[in-house]
Amino acid sequence: MNKLLFKFILLCTFILFSCENKKTTIKPNLIYNTAGVAISFDDTTINEWYKADQILSKYNWKATFCVSKINTLKYPEIIKLIALQNEGNEIAGHGFHHFDAPKFVAKNGIKAYINQEINPMLDLMSFYSFKVTSFAYPFGYRNDTIDKALFDKFKIVRGITYGAEDPFFQNCYYDNSKLVYAIGIDTDHPNFSIPYLLKLLDYTNRKHKILLLFGHKPVKNVTANYQTKMATLVLICKYIRQHNMKFYNLSELDHLKYNPILMQ
Repeated sequence: MNKLLFKFILLCTFILFSCENKKTTIKPNLIYNTAGVAISFDDTTINEWYKADQILSKYNWKATFCVSKINTLKYPEIIKLIALQNEGNEIAGHGFHHFDAPKFVAKNGIKAYINQEINPMLDLMSFYSFKVTSFAYPFGYRNDTIDKALFDKFKIVRGITYGAEDPFFQNCYYDNSKLVYAIGIDTDHPNFSIPYLLKLLDYTNRKHKILLLFGHKPVKNVTANYQTKMATLVLICKYIRQHNMKFYNLSELDHLKYNPILMQ
């Protein structure tokens, strides 16, 4: 009797573990936890960045501010950058001199570029307590040689992209690479339009992607090149909130993991 009971228990245990193994078969579905947008702003218009942050904070937005020529900034501007960082925004690098990287390297070499454009920037930004782990190329100009050198200095390196092709063919989405490309939202950026921006946002939301956008100087009314209309930023913020998406800083992209989905 005890022998029969033992066999019955053994059989039940085998069946239980067999079923459990079938249930826990996992395949990666390569879907990010939350679709969203990573916006960055380039150059030195700190006062306008600070004002935009105050206006858009009600949307729980955040952005990455890529600073060039930090040695030219005045004390009140440094204080505002620190405040932006404390609010959850990222302060990133955009060059000590704002060099055209490939042109400079072709003439002077990669070592000179690092010593003149990158290291002084990092040293001074560290002095001001900015933890810089992302870099945006001035003008978006880059090449593979410079990329490789900068990967030793930064977690994320950002170039730029153009075009108005179908969103499926765009490369302005995070793709698990240290090199990313953002598309412009300044009014003078080639092919910029609100309808196309909405297409990109719709595709990003539908496909669980992270869209990379960049601008320069946020303004209420555009009066010159390299200006992003505040109405465009408000539209993006409202879209993010309405569709339960989120904002990402550039440095956060380095920490993202794909979300495995249990396959039945």
